[in-house]
Amino acid sequence: MFYNLLYPLADVFTPFNLFRYLTFRSIAAFLTALVLSFLIGGGLIRWLRSKQAQGQPIRDDGPASHLINKKGTPTMGGLLILITLTAATVLWADLTNRYIWIVLGVTLVFGAVGFWDDFLKVTKRNPKGVPAKLKLFLSVLVAASAAWQIAQSSPAPLRYMMALPFLKDVLWPLGLAGFMAFAILVMVGASNSVNLTDGLDGLAIGPVIMASAVFGLIAYVVGNTILTNYLYLHHIPRSGELAVLLAYAKMSLDHDLVQSDLPDAPELAGAGAEAPRQAQFLLRRYG
Repeated sequence: MFYNLLYPLADVFTPFNLFRYLTFRSIAAFLTALVLSFLIGGGLIRWLRSKQAQGQPIRDDGPASHLINKKGTPTMGGLLILITLTAATVLWADLTNRYIWIVLGVTLVFGAVGFWDDFLKVTKRNPKGVPAKLKLFLSVLVAASAAWQIAQSSPAPLRYMMALPFLKDVLWPLGLAGFMAFAILVMVGASNSVNLTDGLDGLAIGPVIMASAVFGLIAYVVGNTILTNYLYLHHIPRSGELAVLLAYAKMSLDHDLVQSDLPDAPELAGAGAEAPRQAQFLLRRYG
């Protein structure tokens, strides 16, 4: 929003020229998400605890220690991810970029399915939540819609093609059916891999950090003509804008630091609520 509103005024007020740079807006999005998580994270955790007296039902096919250690931990912490990610993206991304709306739409719809799943687990006291076949059907439907939109937004020479990294002259034509099938497999597979990890450990932020950081880096590189020419990659115009959306991943790096270095760090509520609470723990301990 700031880019669309302020950058056109750069001729009038030169500092507004900063908004043209992806690096500046990515850092700004990261800081926005960080500050927002500090402001609402604690209240959101307390609200979730007040609504979930017994916490999420623990699966009996996970580690036995979870039946004791995870008991009473509230779920739906992913709300913090969705709120801060959406706010930071809307404020700092180029809202005329179709890739932004496609990826944000997929994120929010998948998040809504996850919220529904957690809601059923808490209200029905059933660790299975939404039936697996229904979740898979919805995921495939959303992924298919996103794949079609991505294909139509891509340059014509790359449409329905698979590019091999560092081989700029090699393109593997998949055709419409092949491209749709492969794109659905990637999106649904990535979503479920994070979901399975979250289901095992109860904290999704680790895989979210890794996946978001990698995808953000790839998007930035292939959207930059200098880097694509240097690395022999195919250039996809305007795809670098996704780095702004994925800047949230950087905000959560303190999770790994706290978990690995500070064993007495607090147990966190849900998949997305841990970053601000752990940062507050660090401030109390070392501030």
